[in-house]
Amino acid sequence: MIALLWRDLRLAMRAGGGFGLGLAFFLIVVVLVPLGVGPQTELLSRIAPGIFWIASLLAALLSLDRIFALDFDDGSLALLATSPLPLEGAALAKAIAHWITTGLPLTIVAPALGFLLALAPEAYKYLLMSLLLGTPALSMIGTFGAALTVGLRRGGLLLSLLVLPLYVPTLIYGAEAVRRGAQGLDASGALILLGVITAGCFAVLPFATAATLRINLR
Repeated sequence: MIALLWRDLRLAMRAGGGFGLGLAFFLIVVVLVPLGVGPQTELLSRIAPGIFWIASLLAALLSLDRIFALDFDDGSLALLATSPLPLEGAALAKAIAHWITTGLPLTIVAPALGFLLALAPEAYKYLLMSLLLGTPALSMIGTFGAALTVGLRRGGLLLSLLVLPLYVPTLIYGAEAVRRGAQGLDASGALILLGVITAGCFAVLPFATAATLRINLR
């Protein structure tokens, strides 16, 4: 499993591997919103939590179709299915690799960009915590969606339509945690729910992903 994780990380780091694509998209969205909205500090501060989370969600979508597509095309996925490593472990490794190359960079960079959206100083730690708790769920859900559409040509749009509704609870509680933190309210409830969603995704979806891959490989 660790070998597969390192393999996916190396592939992502190569030219055209998708590393940095999500981060670049995230940066573009966060920079363009103030230009479109204008220098209205109060408005920017109010919408900042939602903008950060929507940008993170959309950035995570960009590289989802790469999770299994390359392995399916070159036959590596069939070899994984017959290897000693269970497909559940392979799915988990793929999700972790996606998070390390997509979700983790966003989590690190986001607090540094808070000033662009006039984010309240009290909300910075909640933004970091919410992204740290919530973005792994985005990667695990996206891995499941990628398994559903593996082998389909031009399945990127279908993948987005399948995954976006599943992202909604994470988006709601993530943005709510940052919003409540900015207002000086207790955000522990939203953060706990984010952690529960992520834990539930990693407990259930590797098995669902493996079952879906087995069906698609028949």
